[in-house]
Amino acid sequence: MQVSIESSEGLERKLKVQLPAERVDQEVMQRLEKATKTVSIKGFRKGKVPVRVVKQQYGKGVRQEVVGELINSSLIEAIQQQDLRLVGQPRIDGLLDQEGAELEYLAIFEVYPEFDLSDFSSLAIERPLADVVDADIDRMLSSLREQKATFESVERAAIDGDQLVIDYVGTKGGEEFAGGKAEDQSLLLGSNSMIPGFEDGLVGASQSDQVTLALSFPEDYHSEELKGAAVEFQVTVKDVQAKSLPELDDELFKEFGVAEGGLDKFREEVEGNLQRELGNALRVKIKNRVMEQLFAHNSVELPEALIANETTQLKQQMVQQFGGGQQIDLNMLPDQMFRGKAKYRAALGVIVSEVVRVEELEAGAEAVRARIDEIAETYDDPQQVVDYYYANQEMLKSVEAVVLEDLVVEAVLAKAAVTDQALGYQDAVKPDPEPDYGESNEPVAPETGDAE
Repeated sequence: MQVSIESSEGLERKLKVQLPAERVDQEVMQRLEKATKTVSIKGFRKGKVPVRVVKQQYGKGVRQEVVGELINSSLIEAIQQQDLRLVGQPRIDGLLDQEGAELEYLAIFEVYPEFDLSDFSSLAIERPLADVVDADIDRMLSSLREQKATFESVERAAIDGDQLVIDYVGTKGGEEFAGGKAEDQSLLLGSNSMIPGFEDGLVGASQSDQVTLALSFPEDYHSEELKGAAVEFQVTVKDVQAKSLPELDDELFKEFGVAEGGLDKFREEVEGNLQRELGNALRVKIKNRVMEQLFAHNSVELPEALIANETTQLKQQMVQQFGGGQQIDLNMLPDQMFRGKAKYRAALGVIVSEVVRVEELEAGAEAVRARIDEIAETYDDPQQVVDYYYANQEMLKSVEAVVLEDLVVEAVLAKAAVTDQALGYQDAVKPDPEPDYGESNEPVAPETGDAE
């Protein structure tokens, strides 16, 4: 077999492979001879069909099969011989296949870029630090009570925080407009779920009141017909309901899965959940900051195949998030809309892989099991979750990838210029803003190194 690189431009390679004629012809003949023992052809006894007859009937198909297999096997051999790291599937072109002549083809593909990692000591990273304090637990207890709040009818004027049951009709220029009418609608005053002025105009209203609201739709309203439009709503208040919060007692605790132990046990459970949420948030935050710094300090030429793959994944994520379960053709979404973030993710994939190689990092079995146990402990039956991960190779590989990323973060932090950033719980669990990818598709790194 002869292998040569025909051309090398950027990250594209054209690999020419030539196989001796006898290698192909001998394999074809062997299969045809084997077929003489099994094929049935009219006019011949089974097992007695001459090779020339089998070749006439099946020779073309057998040769195509042999050539296909030889291309696959020889290409793998050629790639190993040239020590190439392919991106995506190669395209086969220029195939020359004739009996008695050399089998020749071109394999066209992209390779991963070669580059030198920047010195980790040149990276400046703020490491977020936070803890759960009593005020955070109290705030969560209040939130849990709000989740279980009920509303009861009261005979008084409505105040902010009350829930009203209303009918309303909206008109523009004296004519009803689409979507401006409802009956028996529940409206929480202060929720800002209606256009500005609507809820404020109902504060002080009582049951059976008729209220006229002269308002205007916002200039940025989604409906073109109603943007900035002056309208009038006729509102009938059918009921005024005051919020009633449950007591912090055993009945409430049971609704959240704490059957005994009272308030102390409930606070302990809440604190444990907050600690888990905080730990995950801090881990994501520092990882994103490290990744952004790695990107900003390493210039990498990217294969278009990697960018295209990331673009497709981003499209799929958008469809899942906003598609409402509809089948949407991904080609309807323009690639340029995702290209900046796709390049960022593709570059990080290449950079992280290089860090793993250079630092000789491995996702050890113990670290992988620890991460799976951490995931499983939030479920009712942790062992069932653990068994599921180890029975599913795809899920297991995803955990291994996360563990490797954590090892990359540790390797970088060990050498980078790190300053600690003290945060309260609320700020710590809030995601950092996404990088500004800019029109040039290159992210603009903020001074703090914050990332998404």
